[in-house]
Amino acid sequence: MSTLPASHPSAAPNPSASAPRLVRGLGLLDSAMLVAGSMIGSGIFIVSADMARQVGSAGWLLVVWVLTGGLTLIAALSYGELAAMMPRAGGQYVYLREAYGPLWGFLYGWTLFLVIQTGTIAAVAVAFAKFLGVLLPQLSETHVLVQAGRLKLTPATLVAIGVLILLTWSNTTGLRTGKIVQNVFTLTKIAALAALIAVGLILGSNQTAIDANFRDAWSAAAAQAVPGDGGTFVKSVAPLATLGLLIALGTAMVGSLFSADAWNNLTFTAGEVKNPQRTLPLSLVVGVGLVCALYFLANLAYLVTLPLAGDPAGATALERGIQFARNDRVATAAMEVILGNKAAVVMAVLVLISTFGCINGMVLAGARVYYAMAKDGLFFQRVGSLNAQGVPRNGLVVQCVWACALTLSGTYGDLLDYVIFAVLIFYALTITGLFVLRRKRPDADRPYRAVGYPLLPALYVVAAGLIALDLLVAAKTRGNTWPGMLIVLAGVPVYWLWRRRTKAN
Repeated sequence: MSTLPASHPSAAPNPSASAPRLVRGLGLLDSAMLVAGSMIGSGIFIVSADMARQVGSAGWLLVVWVLTGGLTLIAALSYGELAAMMPRAGGQYVYLREAYGPLWGFLYGWTLFLVIQTGTIAAVAVAFAKFLGVLLPQLSETHVLVQAGRLKLTPATLVAIGVLILLTWSNTTGLRTGKIVQNVFTLTKIAALAALIAVGLILGSNQTAIDANFRDAWSAAAAQAVPGDGGTFVKSVAPLATLGLLIALGTAMVGSLFSADAWNNLTFTAGEVKNPQRTLPLSLVVGVGLVCALYFLANLAYLVTLPLAGDPAGATALERGIQFARNDRVATAAMEVILGNKAAVVMAVLVLISTFGCINGMVLAGARVYYAMAKDGLFFQRVGSLNAQGVPRNGLVVQCVWACALTLSGTYGDLLDYVIFAVLIFYALTITGLFVLRRKRPDADRPYRAVGYPLLPALYVVAAGLIALDLLVAAKTRGNTWPGMLIVLAGVPVYWLWRRRTKAN
């Protein structure tokens, strides 16, 4: 066989042939664990306290979780069609770009980087550090090392930043490392959460809680702790009529929807999923269905162990109830009824496992969106490159730096409150994009078609719109809605500046 001389043009090496590429290394189990692991953080152990204060009855608390599970599953079924149709890195960013144009994709990616992904990563890292402080008090956030205004450096802050750096570094070593960490920690926390549910339903069940919660499960009344005499707090109760109850249900869903969020992170990694046309839709449904079932059962376990109504000045977990569990740690309060003083340690270990796996999944997935944006010329150019292991290392690093900055600033909580409304709107826009793309690209290859189309996707869009409207008018949430919209809209001038900069280069 003859060979070409070195001087011949065809003998020159092809740069694209040796350039690193995304590795399709995520199978069905890996993908389902990424969905479940990103969803289960610390929320399920905490948010039910505030939800119970808003709806004031066991029946309506469970209804909120059922509605959340149903809406999330409908969304997952709808995203399955988009994911199978466009199995590319970036996921939801790509769907919005293809349905409405690059501006809408950018606005989502901008908000994701600025707040949604990085803010959640920072918040979960801080939760990890707080619960580590239960086991190692010397690392508690009560020990302030340096403080300047809102900026506060504590041992817990250093732990949170350390975890972010560790998981960012491990994910730069390759997809295989990230998925192993994800699988191990997600399987462990699913087993631990299932054990918590079983213990609550079997050992924690008591007639006092059952009678208090289910004898009259539908009498709704909002409750809050207000200052009383001598520096104590007393309970204030306001019965909820029809309109008031509907508003309370909508605002209570903020907690449950946030706890059930991040399932869409799998779509960000679509370019690395094996047999994506089958794996993506199936793993979305399996992961979301499993987690939502666990969340409902966990709340049922809380309700047979603790009275929903309680006294903020109560001396015991039973007296404080779900509404006024200490620091809103409902799961810890439920375990306290069963295990006594050991509950805090047991729950701290469970939350550490849960949050560690959650951070890993979100760190892994988020960088793929910034990588896709950079490939489109809408993010820093160097973020659009892969390292020798085929992962977007620069995207991982940029994400880590900003998440650490949010952790130090302490603003992540406020920012997340601000963008709950925007997150809901982006979900609704993406699912509306299903209708848009069916019309724009009727002949596109759709290996999977959304179950229940057009009824179920339309139902989600209407429900999301009603919840968003509720957040706009409800006294509890309307103050955070407009700042969130400003964060999103601030991306419009940034988009045009970036486009101009890209064209100039």
